[in-house]
Amino acid sequence: MNCNCQLSNVTKNYLSQFECILAKMEQGMTEAVLTDSISHNFIVQMIPHHQAAIDMSESILRYTTNIPLQNIALGIIEEQEKGIRDMKSIKCECNMEDNCGEDLREYQCRMDRIIETMFSEMSSACADNNVSADFMREMIPHHMGAIRMSKLTLQYEICPELIPILKAIIRSQERGVMQMRHLLRC
Repeated sequence: MNCNCQLSNVTKNYLSQFECILAKMEQGMTEAVLTDSISHNFIVQMIPHHQAAIDMSESILRYTTNIPLQNIALGIIEEQEKGIRDMKSIKCECNMEDNCGEDLREYQCRMDRIIETMFSEMSSACADNNVSADFMREMIPHHMGAIRMSKLTLQYEICPELIPILKAIIRSQERGVMQMRHLLRC
């Protein structure tokens, strides 16, 4: 969302790439094939979420000269790539962990609300000609979505191998949010 200023061509190009990444993430998360396993469902929805963070970070690295933000983006890429590898390595095993219908419905309803809120906050993030700030205003709700999704999933019966992955997501995303909020204040 434009913050009522004329956007430069550089900013328009950056935002165009962000919109494509967001659309791809939305499609990947909403069209994920869900099963009777909350663990599996989390994984298949979180992998496109993590991939979007990688894509967003690679994009900002082409535009920003802000060294602390470059370091944050490089950290996001490293953490999200590891997260995807870890989730893929346990996906088949976690698919065996079935949940009852009532838990599945409640979980997915709550998950859908979290995802919709995240999509809305990301797509309506204020944009100006500071692409570094634009990225952080988009990435903070992205990270907050992952934190909320992970905390929600920990409330249910899940594959034990998924638990440390969820806790790692929460820790890394909370740290990232704190770093980006600090940079935005500066």
